[in-house]
Amino acid sequence: MNYLKSITACLCLSGITLASQAQNTQEKVMKEQVSFKNGPWKIAGELYLPESFNVESKYAAIIVVHPGGGVKEQTAGSYAACMVREGFVAIAFDASHQGESEGEPRRLDSPYNRVEDVKCAVDFLTTLPYIDRSRIGAMGICAGGGYAINAALTEKRIKAVAGISPVDAGLSTRQGWTGSNTLENQLKMMEQIAETRTAEANGEVPKLVNYVPETVTDGLHPDFVEAHDYYRTARGGHPNSDNLCLFRGFADRLAFNSFALIPDYLTQPLLVVVGSKAGSRWMGEKAVELSTHEKELFVVEGATHISLYDVDMDKVVKKLVGFFAANL
Repeated sequence: MNYLKSITACLCLSGITLASQAQNTQEKVMKEQVSFKNGPWKIAGELYLPESFNVESKYAAIIVVHPGGGVKEQTAGSYAACMVREGFVAIAFDASHQGESEGEPRRLDSPYNRVEDVKCAVDFLTTLPYIDRSRIGAMGICAGGGYAINAALTEKRIKAVAGISPVDAGLSTRQGWTGSNTLENQLKMMEQIAETRTAEANGEVPKLVNYVPETVTDGLHPDFVEAHDYYRTARGGHPNSDNLCLFRGFADRLAFNSFALIPDYLTQPLLVVVGSKAGSRWMGEKAVELSTHEKELFVVEGATHISLYDVDMDKVVKKLVGFFAANL
């Protein structure tokens, strides 16, 4: 059912030396494997440092949050590397219960855990002597954009926040990718989750569903056609991103809202970047519409939801650099 397929993901451009789309050159960045805690769980991260890094200096830092179903080695890592080339320190990490991070049960995608992951990443950055604690920003892609924005509502150590093709995980689960899902379907999903939990409590194997379609069929929304091409092929696939999540986790998504408290709580500057052809564009526009403080909507003409993960990164990075340079 299409209303179960509300999450999309990612790109893979990993390694120490990465191609800069913005400059069409090869530039080096340093990447360090790190970890931090979210409650009892160890969160696996990659800290990106400029080639000219000096431990005696102070740096602005950016937390980069991956899409639902993604991992740190994909589009989040690529954006982190691009921001480091501009003099920032950046961190990308696997969400709790996913990728190389700890967390049981595996493949649980709870928005509440994911928002807490972002806050714990802030905690970690404040322990690093070379990070200027007054200059920490956050950004995310797809659902990660929604989570970054939601974290910033109550995490005022985040001084500026950006969403790239941002998706409100709750809104997209309730209303569907294009906003057309019915209340009847939402209530039906709740009944299915209830049946699933009962079955699992009585010994059945946990029910797993796909983030994006494993096969492309007629009538599939163009965003999901491209998501399959990106996520399930060499274009952006990664072994730690297996396109599976626990179905029962959708209960948390149904009750979650990334954007509802933006008018009152989002006091930090907000940048939202959307593709003009993205089916998810309406959610990014909604976030900007709700903000009552400094905000900007940047529309990349001709871009899709997924093309902002890799193909159109150069246009996005230039905007991000200006935004964070001005606000951190």
